[in-house]
This record gives sequence, C-alpha cells and structure tokens, in this order.
Amino acid sequence: MNTKFVAEVSSNHHQSLERSQAFIKAAAQIGCHSVKFQLFKIDELFTPQVLAANSQIAARRQWELPVSFLKPLADYSHALGLEFSCTPFYLEAVEELLPYVDYFKIASYELLWLDLFRACSATGKPLVFSTGMATIPEIKAALATIAQGKTKTVTVLHCTSSYPTPLPQVNLRALETLRGELKEFSSTFDLRFGLSDHSVSPAVISRAIHKYEVALVEFHLDLDGTGDEFKTGHCWLPEAMKRVIVAIKDGEIADGPGGKLPMPNEMDERLWRADPRDGLRPLQEKRNALYHA
Repeated sequence: MNTKFVAEVSSNHHQSLERSQAFIKAAAQIGCHSVKFQLFKIDELFTPQVLAANSQIAARRQWELPVSFLKPLADYSHALGLEFSCTPFYLEAVEELLPYVDYFKIASYELLWLDLFRACSATGKPLVFSTGMATIPEIKAALATIAQGKTKTVTVLHCTSSYPTPLPQVNLRALETLRGELKEFSSTFDLRFGLSDHSVSPAVISRAIHKYEVALVEFHLDLDGTGDEFKTGHCWLPEAMKRVIVAIKDGEIADGPGGKLPMPNEMDERLWRADPRDGLRPLQEKRNALYHA
C-alpha cells in the first residue's frame, strides 16, 4: 500500500539552519516521503500566566523556528524529492507558510481551535491533523469545519498524546473506530487515516501498516540524541527508523503480483517434481534430457 513516512523535526533543530537541513537530508536518506517542522511563538502559544509561572515553558522560546528558515528549508526538501510541511500554531503562521508547504498539519493540542482549521482549509491545500486526547464529536467538528473551506484531501492521524506512549495505551484499534465513525465525510473529502507515533516501537508501526492499513506514519526524528526533545523518549534516531522503513518496503515488494502461478525462479524447479507415473524425481522429460546430455 506504499505507506508514506513523515519525519517530524519538532523542536530538535537548535534554531540552526544547517542542522535543520541535516534533518531534511537524513529524512531523505532513510526513505521518508516528507519532512515536517513546527512554526510557533511561545508568547502566542501559552497564556501570560503560564509563562510567568513556569520558567521551563518560557525557556522554549529557544525552540522557535525562525520564519526566515522556511524558504531555504522548503527549497532543500523539494530538491531532495521530499514534500515540505509545517504545523502552524498561530493564525498568521498559515499565511507565512502558504507559499512553502505542500500540506498543513494541525497538532492534537489545537484540535478544538476551529479558527485554525478554517484558516488552513481556506487555502485549499491538503490537511493532516492529529487526534490525541480527542473524542469522536470533537473530530467530527473539525472535519465539518474543514468542509466549509476548499481543502479536499484530509488525513486523520490517530495518536496518543503521551511522550513516550506505553504500548497498552497506543490503542491502534481506534483506527477501526475512526474509519467507521467518520465514513460520512468520505463523500466530502479524499479521506485517509494514519498514525502519529510516540511509542518508538517498530512493532507498533508494523502493525499499524499491516493490520490497520494506515496511509501515513508520522514520527519524531532526532539526528544524534542532542535534540531538545530527545530526552523525553519519543524521538527516533535515523538508523533505527531506516531499518523499520526498509523492512516495511521490502515487505511490500514481497507482496508480488498475486494469483497463483509459478514464479520465474521456479520454472526450472518444476521439472524436478515427482513424475505422476512412478512418483520419482525428476519428470520424464527432464530424465530424457539428462540421459541425452
């Protein structure tokens, strides 16, 4: 089914253009389809009371992605054959991102902020959004809001907003619920489903693809273990994710053409089967060929 992999850089870029571009290069090298950043301003993300009371949150100003990076990051992504995306966390960010992103992504924590969905869907660009912590009515409200705009391709990501997520709480079976409960929107959108992974488990990703047939897997990436979010435990390193992606793609190749016919490499072996006349190998025609060789 050719599941697409999206490398989420999140806040691991250190406000360095060179490091940000290294993330894009790594995403391309390990077989991703796209790379995603986040565009936020801490002073427009949290209330003044929270910032005054929590110095750790206030210190996340050092995690902000400079707007000036957007064009070079998009250009570099496209040059390496990747789609470029970014999550807007304030309304003006939608316009700032519009010239550069191939699709918008809305985070779970912004699911209730329908004005952000209106702004993104008004652009007509494809939209991906995560559903951590959400209920079905909340997700339906977001989709109904998108339907008022121009967006026609929507991907709903199941996730658990726990960093990292314990295996029993990944709840992949929720994907079946999402498909059933949201089918009313299938006539409105090209509606797809995916997983935003916080488990850092190859087994979770493999099961999401093979059992629940997700169209997209988003995962948090760090280059070297020095990213600001790596210590939380929900980020993949490139080589670990590369092994997962290679295994998934190898498995897809192994699906083959279907049907039940001898494969090309079996053709010679067919002659070495037991002859139905005496039960001995090889077939008579092969014996004759060997005898006259």
